[in-house]
Amino acid sequence: MRWLVGWSRAASGPPTAECGAIQPVGAQLLWADPDPLWAVGDWRSDEVRVVQADPVTRLAVFGCCGARDEELRAGLYAARGGALRHLTTWPGSYTAVVRVGRRITVVGDLAGARPVFHADWAGGTAFATAALPLADLIEAQLDIGHLGALLACPDVPEATGAGTPYLGVRRVAPGHALILREGSREISGYEPTASLAIAAPRLEPDKAVDGVRDALVEAVRARLAGPRHAPEASRRDPGPVPGMGPDERRAARGAPAPGVGADLSGGSASGTLSLLAAGLPGIPGTPLGHGAEAGERLLAVTFNDLAAGGGRAREAELERARSIAADPRLRHVVVAAGVEALPYAALDRGPLTDEPGPSLVLAERHRRRLAAGSADHLIGHGARQVLDAHPARLADLLLDRRRRHLLRPATALARADGPSAHSFFVPFTVYRAARRLARTPYRDGLQQAAHHLLERRFGGDGAPGRQGAVSASLAALTWCRPGPAARWLTGEALAEVSVRLEAAAARPAALSRPGERRADAALARYAADQRIFEQAAEVRSQRLHAPFLDNQVVRACRALPEALRVQPGARAAVLRAVLAGTGIRDLPPGWGATSQPVHTAAARAGLRAHVHDLMDLFHAPLLADAGLVEARVVRTALRAAAEGERLPLDGLAELVATELWLRRLLSRRGTCWTGSEAPRQRAVAGGVVPRSRLSGGGLESRG
Repeated sequence: MRWLVGWSRAASGPPTAECGAIQPVGAQLLWADPDPLWAVGDWRSDEVRVVQADPVTRLAVFGCCGARDEELRAGLYAARGGALRHLTTWPGSYTAVVRVGRRITVVGDLAGARPVFHADWAGGTAFATAALPLADLIEAQLDIGHLGALLACPDVPEATGAGTPYLGVRRVAPGHALILREGSREISGYEPTASLAIAAPRLEPDKAVDGVRDALVEAVRARLAGPRHAPEASRRDPGPVPGMGPDERRAARGAPAPGVGADLSGGSASGTLSLLAAGLPGIPGTPLGHGAEAGERLLAVTFNDLAAGGGRAREAELERARSIAADPRLRHVVVAAGVEALPYAALDRGPLTDEPGPSLVLAERHRRRLAAGSADHLIGHGARQVLDAHPARLADLLLDRRRRHLLRPATALARADGPSAHSFFVPFTVYRAARRLARTPYRDGLQQAAHHLLERRFGGDGAPGRQGAVSASLAALTWCRPGPAARWLTGEALAEVSVRLEAAAARPAALSRPGERRADAALARYAADQRIFEQAAEVRSQRLHAPFLDNQVVRACRALPEALRVQPGARAAVLRAVLAGTGIRDLPPGWGATSQPVHTAAARAGLRAHVHDLMDLFHAPLLADAGLVEARVVRTALRAAAEGERLPLDGLAELVATELWLRRLLSRRGTCWTGSEAPRQRAVAGGVVPRSRLSGGGLESRG
């Protein structure tokens, strides 16, 4: 895991003993006291770039950034004058840190895939791009209330707030920057927001799609070009950073193949990135003229799950992948896997991630796929969240008095669940739900959600357990709604989350449109899960790139008109137009078909294959000790789902992942810090005690 960490101490008095005698394990110091900054982990030399205007004015950029030196320098001067948004406009995915005298500014991204955390420490503020190191630093305990909110309402920021699973460690919201001045803290947004009554200005559909094309091309080019964007003068000497260069990575046992690769598993988004990467000018798959690897074709990987079934959907996906891979600039690899790669496999091993996330139950499956990829691997994650229309955007159309644009999506929903006696009434039901949301104030929406939790109402119309596209869309036409795991939480846990929602409703909040607010919240939750996915499925020396979560791609997608987004097949149409704009028009039949049935079939097959291991996991679960679930209820649900009963599989995956993360966290050894003043114990040291001994919402430690 790679992260950066630093702190800003108070101006009064000499530096504290803690600041002078503690540092992260395996870190490289980029600048020293009074406000030090370290890079920790196996950063590549071109992933840590520093430009300097004078001894106290510096800009550090961490990650894949397509800006040239002169652009970084211009960004530093702009940030010195307060123009933070300028630091977020370059292609790529990165974190920027600016130091101007005693003012430190850490800029997060728009999606939340590269988060920033902070905590009070030693009379000042410590910050990092990972929560666990800060939890170790302040010897934090678990925040059980946050875990309960994460399970009950994962995509509702009002429930989870700015907290993390660790008491005292806070998260900076996406689209915001952390500003430290001599220990004091301020969080400032850098992105303009639209009001509830006035829609943000929208581009014409053709111009908006052109913007998405340009942003995606630049995002892919930034990954292909790599160090060519960064002259030697701007790159830090890696020094003691424990990373590897290209030769070492090639020689390392189990390291991925050098060069650039992409996924062909997962639908049209990953296929778009593969074709863009192979079609850009220069040598496909590798930087132009970059060493002996120049001239290699781009490696395209397809995952063929032999044990999950999937029927015609799986065969169709494989056939589309073969058609795309017929491009002479691609080298196609099919990874065949059996039961050992199903979801819920190998839960007894795996790294400790920063936070819990559903991807923990899929880690072994994805690790096998990614191990066949390249050192720099493009994935299409995030396309659904940035391109698709959240159902709540139908309410935004009504606010703009554009009722006619609701007809096609409502009619498509009527056909989605097949013909029935109620299909004729579906468009009217959807319209009525969208109108109700458009007329419901934000505060009332939160209070309704709080009451639904207390009454254990989890369906779109109050009927627990209903399935189908119509009911899912109706459930999403609210200001906030319970998550799929909420139905298995205890009444006490739901009551605590309800109190959080009531408190949020009582606080003043910036007005926004329901569709935009819900879409942004869903994107932030997905981006946070994506970061956990990268940690859980990490392959040594490999970098995963998700261009759809880049700042410029997110901005370009937000400029798409709602009327275009809500139309059936909008995502596939936009991606077709993106490829056509780059000269790629011959796409295989079925392009844009959803891969969701394949994932559902795999989840159910994995549950059947590993149900006995899951029953053992919940024989005496830590979640039950914390008062969040009843072990018997979860075991019953797992057994029923394995036998084929239609239950929310995503909710069960979240419960399993949280239990798994708790066990790994509480069994870890060592801390992230070293030195004479390093913390005496790691975060959440010891084991879990019964709920009756919980103190302050956290878990007391034994010993």
